[in-house]
Amino acid sequence: MTERIFIGLGSNIDAEINIPQALRLLAGQCSILALSTFYLSPAEGDPGRPPFINGAAEIATDLEPEAVKWDALRPIEEALGRVRGEDRNAPRTIDLDLLLYGDRIVHAPRLTLPDPGIARYPFVAVPLAELAPALVLPGTEMLLAQVIRSLDASGLRPLPGFTDSLKKSFAYC
Repeated sequence: MTERIFIGLGSNIDAEINIPQALRLLAGQCSILALSTFYLSPAEGDPGRPPFINGAAEIATDLEPEAVKWDALRPIEEALGRVRGEDRNAPRTIDLDLLLYGDRIVHAPRLTLPDPGIARYPFVAVPLAELAPALVLPGTEMLLAQVIRSLDASGLRPLPGFTDSLKKSFAYC
């Protein structure tokens, strides 16, 4: 059985350039099966920072979870100028997160699955739910729809024009 693998994407530095570029680089390493709607959302931690554009992608790959994170996603972030510092909420050119890898549950020093952000942030949960509306979070009996009801998604603003242009660029989505 093929694993359903989901990646979260976000940017608040030149997002209209960096998100499509990240998707092109990702498509060079795996198959992009679907893209969610992309949303404008306030920056976490400091509302004075530029807002983010966030969305999700469903991909297919033969890579194992750690390889997806460290051999596929991190090099794309580095290629697009992502700088990691002490401020976890700092502006960034691109943020790529492995959200789910099938039903796998991983608690390793360098990887946690499902990604804890799913239960914390509407900008992660809402796009993911669009791609997998009946999803039960692995390791829980919670439907993703229940998670979303517990979050305040009022700050999310859909970006239909940006989303449509991405989906046209990746016609198989």
